Amino acid sequence: MVAGVHGAVAVAVITGIAHTAVCVPDLDAAVEWYESVLGLQVLSPPYRMEGDAITRDMGELVPPPVVVRAAIVGVGHDDHVLELIEYPEHRGAPTDTTVRLTDAGITHVGLVCDDVDATRARLAHHDVEFLTAGVADVAGVRTTWFRDPWGVVFILVQKRHADRPYWRQHAGG
Repeated sequence: MVAGVHGAVAVAVITGIAHTAVCVPDLDAAVEWYESVLGLQVLSPPYRMEGDAITRDMGELVPPPVVVRAAIVGVGHDDHVLELIEYPEHRGAPTDTTVRLTDAGITHVGLVCDDVDATRARLAHHDVEFLTAGVADVAGVRTTWFRDPWGVVFILVQKRHADRPYWRQHAGG
């Protein structure tokens, strides 16, 4: 049992967030980009899953044959990672870059950096597509927005207080 925000007592059902998956048409190219451009570590190199176990897991979500290629990238050895995933037997629709941040669903992934200006300059050197003209100061953090080659939107966040989570950066946090 844990105390909820509004004073109610709730049963802790979810104990953490394991990963966010990014579906890509070419896993090897994505691993290379996330490692060389974003500087993320390849924590689990590309691997292939097929057969009974993955069919039991995803067979109701992916038409047969269920074949998955995946890799895990991140900045540490915890569950706060990105899973890069490819379905080699089922090519998805092309990236829809007309999707807006105001549309329902997952809209972006937040990445923390130590120096948003330096990180933005490094990404610009790699011809990353920026969605904002510069860096903003908002709610106690510095931010800038970009898109990866597969259309996934990211926000870079530089915290003012390294000892606090990003959502507690504001002066009142």
